[in-house]
Amino acid sequence: MADSSTAQQVKAPPLKEGFVLRELALLGMIMLLIVVMSFASPYFLSKANFEAVVVGMVPTAIIVVGMTILLVAGSFDLSVGSVLALSSTVVAILLLAGVPIPLAILGAALVGAAIGLLNGVIVCGLGVNPLIATLGTMLMARGVALVFTEGFSLTNLPPAFSIFGQTRVLGLPVMVWVMLVILIVGDIALRKTRFLRQAYFIGSNEKSAALSGIAVNKVRIVCFIISGLLAALAGVMLASRLMSGTPTAGNALELQVLAAAVIGGASLRGGEGTIFGATLGVIFVALISNAMTMLAISIYWQMIVTGLVLVLAVAIDMLTRRMK
Repeated sequence: MADSSTAQQVKAPPLKEGFVLRELALLGMIMLLIVVMSFASPYFLSKANFEAVVVGMVPTAIIVVGMTILLVAGSFDLSVGSVLALSSTVVAILLLAGVPIPLAILGAALVGAAIGLLNGVIVCGLGVNPLIATLGTMLMARGVALVFTEGFSLTNLPPAFSIFGQTRVLGLPVMVWVMLVILIVGDIALRKTRFLRQAYFIGSNEKSAALSGIAVNKVRIVCFIISGLLAALAGVMLASRLMSGTPTAGNALELQVLAAAVIGGASLRGGEGTIFGATLGVIFVALISNAMTMLAISIYWQMIVTGLVLVLAVAIDMLTRRMK
């Protein structure tokens, strides 16, 4: 039997110190940005702009849950944007073929889960670096989506499919409520469930986690499946909102998700991060993009700023680790 004391030596999940420091600092930055933009543009605090920001961040917020879990476990997934696009086209193809909406959604979800499983097997089973493995599946998934559609969006989907993206409950689209449920459940699961909390031990010290009896490969593979599944769900939500399957959707989305997760306190070296912090990161990135749009700044500059934010977040993370 594995020595249970070994697990106690592994760094405990940073749910107090890191949370208080990083999350509160990020909250302060978000509030400062809101105050500044409220003076810079009279439309920033309008209901229409608020809804546009919230609806626009739904795919990123859903995907960041899986990405954060993977980062905590010491890995990451660059294929999420392509999985979103592929699942978007798959659900559209199935609906246009007359498949009932629930089964079409299930089909898209299975595609995402299958790609997540493939990523997990390649990384954990074959020992391939996650950068190379998920970069490869990113290209393959995007290629399959383009082959299926020949590069064109699939439209004329059944009107009932718009329930997630266009039907409103308490003033907000259903997809927003789906996002909130996923964020809450994901945060609680990562903090409280025995299985996912193992990701912290794996990310902090993989060898010690294995010696303590944790099935490292099994946990990581499940984390990859969760990531693929959530990316597929985000694709379904986007297809419902746009009422089309778009093979070019989610281009470079993986970088925004990574930036949001790292800004929110997750570390590329593993062992740190919370879903709540990553959600704040998503909000921060979305507000920056929205602010630049309202100030009529070119979309190309927005890409530069997103990249700069990602580099700064990683640099801060590395400096913080060195100071510990």
